Amino acid sequence: MFGFLKERDGVVCIISNRVFEMKLYNLLLSEEETDSKLFTTAEMEKNQFIKGGLLQMDLVLRKFCQYFEEIYADADDQFVEDNGRRIFLIFLKPIINGNGNYYIEARTRNMKRTDVIIDYKGIQNVLKMKIWHGQEYNQRGEEQLLEYMEYYHLQKGHMLSFNFNKKKKTGIHEIIFGDKVLVEAVV
Repeated sequence: MFGFLKERDGVVCIISNRVFEMKLYNLLLSEEETDSKLFTTAEMEKNQFIKGGLLQMDLVLRKFCQYFEEIYADADDQFVEDNGRRIFLIFLKPIINGNGNYYIEARTRNMKRTDVIIDYKGIQNVLKMKIWHGQEYNQRGEEQLLEYMEYYHLQKGHMLSFNFNKKKKTGIHEIIFGDKVLVEAVV
């Protein structure tokens, strides 16, 4: 009725434009913020994530991993990628509030979709999110991220993997691909 939603190919209902999409997404996230330990923690500690007016994305991921382990360590395999994205965005929102924005599944000109683009004071960070399904699947995620980095002319990209294996190795590590640096966080 108001043009917020539209149909695509007669099957899928999608948000009609980016402004409406972000408003609705932020509304849904705001309903969870008041009960979220992650949001409260990020809000109290947000100053540490900005140095010289720049978002310290590596530190954001490092702290997210630490807090995620403390709060969600007992999550099970039913956890889906959208839940991980939602939880991360609840953590990120108070950090970039007022000076930054994020875009979910932003479409590039070659019609590929990135997971999350974080824009802070005009500087973009690309974040690939996924659930761990083995090393081969992880490698495909890294290749996708490298493509996004190439498209956006970035030297550094970030990947956040949600791993529910009992023998998982959590934490953050850097991978060098030529002149590109991929920072990978596993929770």
